[in-house]
Amino acid sequence: MKAGKQRVTKTNKIGFLSLPLTGHLNPMTALARKLQSRGNEVVFIGVPDIEPAVRAANLEFAPFCENEFPPGYVAKSWGAVANKQGLDVVRYTCKELVPDLLRASLEHLPAKIAETGVDALVIDSVYMLLEIVPMHLGLPYVQVWNILHFDFSGSTPLSLYSWPHETSPEAQARNVEGLQIFNELRGNLTPIAQSYAERIGFEIDWADPSSTGSKLAVITQTPKEFDLPISHLPQEFHYAGPFRDDEGREPIPFPWEKLTGKPLIYASLGTLVNGLNKVYRTILEAVSEFPETQLVLSVGGKNLDPSELEPFPPNTIVVRSAPQTELLKRAELCITHAGLNTALESLAEGVPMVAIPIGYEQPGVACRIAYHGVGEFVELGNLTARRLAELIAKVRSNPSYRDKAHWFQQTIKETRGLDVAADIVEWAFRVRQKDAAVALAESRG
Repeated sequence: MKAGKQRVTKTNKIGFLSLPLTGHLNPMTALARKLQSRGNEVVFIGVPDIEPAVRAANLEFAPFCENEFPPGYVAKSWGAVANKQGLDVVRYTCKELVPDLLRASLEHLPAKIAETGVDALVIDSVYMLLEIVPMHLGLPYVQVWNILHFDFSGSTPLSLYSWPHETSPEAQARNVEGLQIFNELRGNLTPIAQSYAERIGFEIDWADPSSTGSKLAVITQTPKEFDLPISHLPQEFHYAGPFRDDEGREPIPFPWEKLTGKPLIYASLGTLVNGLNKVYRTILEAVSEFPETQLVLSVGGKNLDPSELEPFPPNTIVVRSAPQTELLKRAELCITHAGLNTALESLAEGVPMVAIPIGYEQPGVACRIAYHGVGEFVELGNLTARRLAELIAKVRSNPSYRDKAHWFQQTIKETRGLDVAADIVEWAFRVRQKDAAVALAESRG
């Protein structure tokens, strides 16, 4: 399918549903904006905390679950993961945070669909099991992987792990065994969905994990070129590329006058698992070994006060948040937690990386950074200032990392992932419209 060529013959009113987190909202609002620019009506349905991000993207916003999750809920509840790491982050999220969100969303989404008049849904894949609502209502839906997608085939390691890609029987068996954690995580949510389905009289094959997946399209913003070689992919699975939109985000102030023109290193641990003081101190100490550079360190929102890290090396600017895309355009290296959005934004600007994966799917992203030669990574348990400085020196001194990052920059530019994703969404909903028209014609004899 060529980007930008497919168009719907009938305007859809598409509802978007995303986890209320920056790393999910940024790509989802970018896709929503793209679909809106093509003449589709779009409405973003979510908890009150996401309204500023949705409004900044010039999208219609429809709040739901206001009583359960009033303003301030995200910072108060999700802030608890800031100092966690590894699988503890994932387990805590799936046990303590997502169940209540799923329970309330299942309860209120049908009425919100009726109120807004949406006739199709684009759902964040990690908003697991919410798709049983459109299934029950007979509403077409597409799922989107904003984070690095999960490979359920076992041909590559689940993205929660940083295991290297290997094809030996032992590695394949390890990958399959690693999938068991998904059953553990989903086990916190399945009883909630089962209870809801029983109450509305809707039957689902709970023994089949794929039974609720979209049969129209599942889209990942990970470029195919950045993935590991997966041997078995479902027919409805589609690679796209970064859902990148330089507009439509809340502006972030930055002291541009403090940039000296020295080679710039940009460092960030994202907006969620970003409260580990030790990691920031290690970054500051490691980069102080390179006085010929300048470091911009973003500590991410309210989970940490920059003053806790003082004194700063003289070649450093430390801020709570930073205009990441603009800084990456000037950077020669990115030190990252290996969040997918930061990794893809770095590649889109041709910037190699040194990754320090902390939790969620970051180990899988870090693995791909090393596998494709666009950077190196160090496990959190092995992180020292000396080791980090060694990796910084290695990536900066070897031009192959930047050359490969530049190759990805060109590939991402040519692929136009946002257009590809919008094409797939429109195609999927148009196919569903044709199917419905055929069924109606057959019913009329």
